[in-house]
Amino acid sequence: MNYNRLLLLVVFMLCFVTNNFAQKGNYPITNGISVTGGVTKFNILTDNFTTRETNGFIGGFLATVEIPVRWYDVSFGMQLSQNSVEVLGRPALVSTQEAFIDYKLLAVQVAMLMHVKVVPNYFTIDLGPMIQYNSKLEFNDKNQEGYYVNKYVNLTAEDITNISQFNFNGTIGASVGIKHIKLKAQYIYGFTNILKKLEKQELDLTGGNGRFKGNQSMLVLGATVSF
Repeated sequence: MNYNRLLLLVVFMLCFVTNNFAQKGNYPITNGISVTGGVTKFNILTDNFTTRETNGFIGGFLATVEIPVRWYDVSFGMQLSQNSVEVLGRPALVSTQEAFIDYKLLAVQVAMLMHVKVVPNYFTIDLGPMIQYNSKLEFNDKNQEGYYVNKYVNLTAEDITNISQFNFNGTIGASVGIKHIKLKAQYIYGFTNILKKLEKQELDLTGGNGRFKGNQSMLVLGATVSF
């Protein structure tokens, strides 16, 4: 994936904002780096398929800009995650058996966050936009490649792997702890339709909805260490 381009974007934004504040000469800015990691609960919210929320993990870093005289700080960062999503299907075209098809999704997210100082140095509300680049859906179990997706007659598990790979998200959460170590909870919602690309692939949609609509949902529970 295009990790290098996204990393350059983070560095550019950090330099731009830092220089912007520094030119005014009014704010005692402190720059820092934070490393973050945690576990995730991930799902794709859609009426096209029956999905099930699964666990994953996430890690990354934040470049922080602390502004003591303001009621907020800002940060720019990159997160890499590996998640799974399960879609209900069946092992044959005509079958009374059902099983969840287990997919893997890798993603990198570039975020610009505002940290509202509810209790300075101890408790913040964190929110902001994210740009995401993700992989196609990949099978965790290669034996499921020939499965069929429920709610459709002829739609195979392989047919729905080529999802949209550039997406725009929003996040809100909270961080609590001491100055350099904080626990955090974060909810990430996908504003763009992550299934939109499926509509361009001339799939056999007999028996189901011909319009694909899905938004990613991710809950993150983790910790942040600042330097």
